[in-house]
Amino acid sequence: MRKLNDLTCLSGRIAAITGGAGELCGKMAEALSELDVTTVIIDINEKRAQEKAESIVRNGHKSIGLSADVTSRESLEKARDRIRNEFDGLDILINGAGGNHPEATTSDKLRFFDLPPEAVRKVFDLNFLGTLLPCQILGELILDTVLKNESHGNIVNLSSMNSFRPLTRIPAYSAAKAAVSNFTQWLAVHMAQNYTPRIRVNALAPGFFLTEQNRFLLIDESGKDFTARGRTILDHTPAGELGRAEDLISTLLWLLNPASRFVSGVVVPVDGGFSAFSGV
Repeated sequence: MRKLNDLTCLSGRIAAITGGAGELCGKMAEALSELDVTTVIIDINEKRAQEKAESIVRNGHKSIGLSADVTSRESLEKARDRIRNEFDGLDILINGAGGNHPEATTSDKLRFFDLPPEAVRKVFDLNFLGTLLPCQILGELILDTVLKNESHGNIVNLSSMNSFRPLTRIPAYSAAKAAVSNFTQWLAVHMAQNYTPRIRVNALAPGFFLTEQNRFLLIDESGKDFTARGRTILDHTPAGELGRAEDLISTLLWLLNPASRFVSGVVVPVDGGFSAFSGV
């Protein structure tokens, strides 16, 4: 048996992280950099991507920030070419770009029957197409790297608790994340059968994490108390609290760990027990 510190080593790997300037994926980038992983922060907002990369560099680690639209092949191809020229390969892809849209969310003012198709399409494209396209374009760069170096590659997608249990009000987001989970399983099999089992594909399914994106749904205007929706979520989360960005790190590292070579095609809930609780 190999030494445990050899099995867990990620030092020297190159990781691209879409949505890398956001709260959850930004914390992932910071954690990976602490393990001597070079991080490529990809975000649609170039300024935010560069600021996140610069903060990692200031802490003594290697990082660059790139702007890319995950729903555009051309944009992702430019990012891929920059990564290839800068680092001559890629080992890890974390697909974290995603989000919802108010116009794809039912409410007292917007009935399901009136949801604009363009808003639904925008949410679905951002979450599902925004996962599939990076897997095509950056995933092929991982394949080239693995075959060239006889190494191992990893793709980790960000699904959601909504893929297990669709939530009220957000039909487009729930459906898109369900598609991400299904695609994760499909791609894990496809990569292994058609290219190499040395590229593993898995997903994280976060439960309820308080971010700037969902704060208005979970916290009231005072900023101190939970909304009715927020209280319902807590009542159905056995852990009794919302998740923090750092709560995703240990599971991410387990999935990326070379010692997890037999783990592929899984969607792992990180949800404080939400998916296990029936409400009774």
